[in-house]
Amino acid sequence: MQIRSGTIDDLFPIVALHVNSWRSAFAGIMPDSFLSGPVADDRLALWRERLASPVRGSGLFLAHDGDGGLLGFAYLLPAPDGRILLDNLHVRPGNTGSGIGTELLRQGLAWAVDEHPAKEVYLEVLKANTRAIAFYERHGARRTDERIARFQQGFELPHFEYAWPMD
Repeated sequence: MQIRSGTIDDLFPIVALHVNSWRSAFAGIMPDSFLSGPVADDRLALWRERLASPVRGSGLFLAHDGDGGLLGFAYLLPAPDGRILLDNLHVRPGNTGSGIGTELLRQGLAWAVDEHPAKEVYLEVLKANTRAIAFYERHGARRTDERIARFQQGFELPHFEYAWPMD
């Protein structure tokens, strides 16, 4: 496995993996009407904007297999409150539990320390996504808040905020 920075040329593989990851991880959590329909267009619009006009100070890391296939990705960016948001960490369905997510998380956290010293890294995770919660807790994240996520598609879901303590 190789990890490298992402570029606009990675748009379609990122979107495909992101959509498949959401459909797998959020089945029974997010509305089926969203996951089976507009999620693909939604993720395409998001990643097209992110990759065409990168946020200053953001980092996108892609894990590839030996043949160049995308295995997973992590995306971090500065948040308005001065912290660093781990906004995405996805592993191709069928490859979870193989260490890919751990390596992407390590890469992202190390990058944040180098690029944004003394800035706390945090993430938001749906309350019903217990597998992801267990993963983040195993990797040292601590729950710091609980809120309701409001999706522009018209639904709401409870989520937790997790952060890594600044040592």
